[in-house]
Order: sequence, then C-alpha cells, then structure tokens
Amino acid sequence: MARTPLIAGNWKMNENHIEATGLVQKLSWALIDGQYEPEKSEAAVIVPFTDIRSVQTLIEGDKINIAFGAQDVSKYDKGAYTGEVSAPMLAKLNCKYVVVGHSERREYHGESDELINAKAKKVIEYGMTPIICVGEVLAVRKEGRQIEHVLAQTKGVLAGLTPEQVSSLVIAYEPVWAIGTGEVATPADAQEVCGAIREYVKGEFGEEAAEGVRIQYGGSVKSSNVVEIMAEPDVDGALVGGASLDAEEFARIVLFYKA
Repeated sequence: MARTPLIAGNWKMNENHIEATGLVQKLSWALIDGQYEPEKSEAAVIVPFTDIRSVQTLIEGDKINIAFGAQDVSKYDKGAYTGEVSAPMLAKLNCKYVVVGHSERREYHGESDELINAKAKKVIEYGMTPIICVGEVLAVRKEGRQIEHVLAQTKGVLAGLTPEQVSSLVIAYEPVWAIGTGEVATPADAQEVCGAIREYVKGEFGEEAAEGVRIQYGGSVKSSNVVEIMAEPDVDGALVGGASLDAEEFARIVLFYKA
C-alpha cells in the first residue's frame, strides 16, 4: 500500500485570521512555483481556532490544494464546557485533520492518554482524521527507554479503535526534547521509533493497518534536514512547527521530493 507523505504545519498560537490568509496565499504561490505534486506529498496547515473559517473560505474559494485542520478538540459533542471546541463544530468547517495529544497539551494541560484516545475517537466519529502525537522527554531518551515509553503511549491512545480506523489515521512521533529547541533526532533515531510504532500496530491491528497508518516525525524539521528524515522507510511525513510560519521554507519542506 503506497502511503502519501503528510507534511503538516502546526502554527501553534501564532497568526490572527488576517495574517493567516496572507500566509496561506504565500504558501500556495510558493508551492505552485515549486511545481507541487500532491500525490508525492500532501500539504496541510494546522491553524488556531480563530483562523479556521478564514482559511477555509480562502482555500475552498480559490481551490487551493492545501488541507487544513485544528490543533485540539473537546471530547464532548456540546454542552456547558466553556472555552471548548467540539468535533462537530470542526467538521462543519470542513477540517480534514485535528491534532490531538500534542506534547504541549500533555505538559501544560495535563492531558492523559485516556483523554487523547477519547478525543481521537470523536475526530474519527465526525469524519475527520486525527493526528495523534506521541513522544518522549529528554530524561526518558537518556535512559534508553524511548521505545518502551512511546509504545505505552501508542497503546493508550489507540485503545478501542478498529484496524480500519487505525489504518486511516496519522501518528506523529515527536521527541519532546527536539521540539522548538533546534535539536533534532537523527534520521536513524526517527526510524527506530517510527518503525517500532508500525511493528506495534502490525501486532495489535494487523498488517493492513500497519501498512496504511501514516507515521510522521516532528521536532525542529527544516528544509535542511527533511530529505534525510523522509528517506527512512517508516517515516511518512513531518509535523512542522516554527518552520511552517515561513511560507517559502515550509514549501521547501513540502517539496522535499524535488531536492
């Protein structure tokens, strides 16, 4: 089964709705200039809630070949949950992707694997694709327990899903020590953990699920290192942070296959 790499830019808490449309337009132009081939890598922007409607209007109105999505979601459909945003709300805005369990949500908001699992199930229920984040902190890496740690997270966040559901979702391996630090896991480091995740999926959900699930690497991805990372057999894309706020740089990452 051929897996189309997904290069998703996580804007985090950056860009208001006016800035967002400008950034998407610049990205579109940069991809066109670079002769973007969507069948070789899928480009997506993961934007703040306040930007989604503006980004949707621009992308759909101009028929721009960039997917878009949200950075989080509630585990509830609706109700007295002030400040939360539900999966049906995001689905109504035609979001394709929703990131769940990002390390910053785990660290700053105490999100557990159980909660992340519930959020992922909501995203799937409403016809969107979750990008489920897993990854270890530096202390775990130094102890050599990264695979054990990440597979425990993977088990928790995929609990109760069917093989068909797993085959169509995205898992993002983000070593926490490499996010926004300028440090980056070597291609071999990325392959070691991404390969272990795929083997776990194969054992728990079957070969078809393992062949279908896309596994991204995230953590200080740049155009200068993306080609080597993407050359690894079990790395199916990148979850890009700061570099995705620079349209030309992000386009170069999306166009890694032309380097």
